[in-house]
Amino acid sequence: MSAFACYRMPYAEEYVRVEQLEGEPCRLASAMELEGREGFVLAPFIASADCPLLLIRPDIVRCTKVAPLDPPSRGKKDEPTVNAQCSTFNVQPTVSVAKRGKKCSTPERAAYHQCFEKFHQELQEGRFRKIVLARQSKDEFEDDIDAEQLFLRACRAYPRMFVALVSTQEGGTWLMATPEVLLETTAQHQLHTMALAGTMVLRGRHLTFDTPLQTADGGIRWSDKNIEEQRLVATYIYERLENLALDIEEQGPRTVRAGNLAHLRSDFQFTLREGKGVGAVLEALHPTPAVCGIPKCETMDFIRQNESAPRRYYSGYCGPLNLAVEGQGERSTSLFVSLRCMQMDGRTCLLHAGGGLLKESAEQSEWEETEAKMQTMRNLFDNEL
Repeated sequence: MSAFACYRMPYAEEYVRVEQLEGEPCRLASAMELEGREGFVLAPFIASADCPLLLIRPDIVRCTKVAPLDPPSRGKKDEPTVNAQCSTFNVQPTVSVAKRGKKCSTPERAAYHQCFEKFHQELQEGRFRKIVLARQSKDEFEDDIDAEQLFLRACRAYPRMFVALVSTQEGGTWLMATPEVLLETTAQHQLHTMALAGTMVLRGRHLTFDTPLQTADGGIRWSDKNIEEQRLVATYIYERLENLALDIEEQGPRTVRAGNLAHLRSDFQFTLREGKGVGAVLEALHPTPAVCGIPKCETMDFIRQNESAPRRYYSGYCGPLNLAVEGQGERSTSLFVSLRCMQMDGRTCLLHAGGGLLKESAEQSEWEETEAKMQTMRNLFDNEL
């Protein structure tokens, strides 16, 4: 087997496995080359010679039922708690994990401090309106990581998210559980995208709701910083679609749950203008301010030159493209932004997370946000799950 991808759509009871049996996935220079093709897409944050956009050929496509948690009588929530301890199938990590919310003097934290000051200075001086700062964290284990086992755990733990495991020789092995649609076809033969920004950790009774309460006694109150960040993303998406689409309908923002986090989300339904295709929309949207910044080109260049580690496929996008799945009707496209993800190699995993910075951003709260996002993947190593 040359390459494969397993993916489970939000709330689905089955996952789909796409396999390419021979040769390497197709390397593409840009999203425009996706027009008229089919398969599974793995796209990086910024395409380059050593990190290309990859398309897995669907030689085999099959569906498999996701088994429920066993035993179901244990009374656990459908998602693990934020404070779950990190272990891997009775094996403790050999590299310690910094506890959320506590300042520490590790090299990882020091590198984030240096990057934050550099990024925040650009905002203070007015060169950027928003920029996303990402980082990575390395966890090592005594035994090899079972990637497919973790994928199944993620499917059970995070029913609201798109869960994908992608493995290619060139791109490596990546697991993600992401809430953010970049572009998908709908049953009404339209297209759908979303603006997803703003982050809040859910606790207590909010963990029992699919959509957390926003009433006065519900406890969900968004800060001005989060509201502004989400509005910037939504405005960017609408303006990018205007030259490509007709009948643009925006709904939101509303609060949605993703694991133990809440986000603000606006949805956009639209129809493409004549002569425009999926590739053109992807080129216009990606990377959105939710993972990059405003203005787009300037912040993308700044991120590439100044972040402490290359993002590679983190904050890119992935998913089925014009794919026919038996029993699921017409061919469809569902491309999601590659968030809440980690790259696995033997006994090592590299976790990736980022957060949007504005002039009002505070370093410690932004650091804690990245820790909370990384916990989405770390929870999968919990023996109690």
